[in-house]
Amino acid sequence: MGSHRRLAPSFGFDRGATAAVGLLSAAAAVLAAVPATATPADDTGSKVDRLHREAEKATEAYNKADERADTLRGQIRTAQDEIARQQERVNTLRESLGSLAGAQYRSGGMDPSLELLFSDDPADYLDKASVLDRITGHQAGELRKLHRALRTLAQEREAAAGKLAELERSRKATAAHKRTVERKLAEARRLLDSLPGAERAAYDRATRSGRTDLPGLGGIAPASSRAAAAVAAARSALGRPYVWGANGPSGFDCSGLTQWAYQQAGVSLPRTSQGQRYAGRQIPLSQARPGDLVIYRSDASHVGMYMGDGQVIHAPYPGAPVRYDPVGMMPVSSVTRV
Repeated sequence: MGSHRRLAPSFGFDRGATAAVGLLSAAAAVLAAVPATATPADDTGSKVDRLHREAEKATEAYNKADERADTLRGQIRTAQDEIARQQERVNTLRESLGSLAGAQYRSGGMDPSLELLFSDDPADYLDKASVLDRITGHQAGELRKLHRALRTLAQEREAAAGKLAELERSRKATAAHKRTVERKLAEARRLLDSLPGAERAAYDRATRSGRTDLPGLGGIAPASSRAAAAVAAARSALGRPYVWGANGPSGFDCSGLTQWAYQQAGVSLPRTSQGQRYAGRQIPLSQARPGDLVIYRSDASHVGMYMGDGQVIHAPYPGAPVRYDPVGMMPVSSVTRV
């Protein structure tokens, strides 16, 4: 998602100035041919641009929180499995110690020196005493194992509780970002719907403008087979709707599209455009090849996929489907080769 209008230059006109009739006529002709840039429609477009930018930042924050929540859920499942295994080990050790204690109880608790004094066969007793010592030593070892297992179990439960608390915080952050996105997008949609058809079309054309004088951007081949597969996947998504927080296949936000496209090529990318910025080797824009990720704005809040001939495919913003646009449609902050 992203907004990237290019405002036309401003033309000033002093209505109170006294001028010759010829100058007035010429000025009137200019004003009739070139719309003023301070019109209500332009003001509306600027507000929509701002709301789209803010919503995109919130969307990326939502994606990051949601990705973190997914990671935590996986870690919690792993921790719970380990806790169950450790609890089973504790139970086994307790049963083993209980069996040893029961055997000792059944054999009687007489002092060993008295047992030797009253024994009919001291040699037999000494043999048994040796076995008893080994049993006692084994019992002590099992007891130490139990203590270590209980300590590990307590640590794992504490760690799992910490992850559960972090998951709850991540869920709250996700919900907060979701509300922010929905509020800003609803306001942007309301403003766009208030524009007459011709002005809405002019706004859409403005969002697709950009620099066309970028050097060295031709129709070269992708840098790798996986980039070629990602390019094919991105092309297959053309025309699908922008859906914030979505990563396909029926709808996408900007980073969701690039993540999905590379997933079809067997490559796992981070969920956010900020994360995708560092998912490979950064190269100059002049060296971009199809499949490279083009990251926009200084905060890396938008991403598209370079397709060659100075064009990217991206998911622009709600109401604008996945489409081609000029690579210079907004400020490029970096290019990443996956």
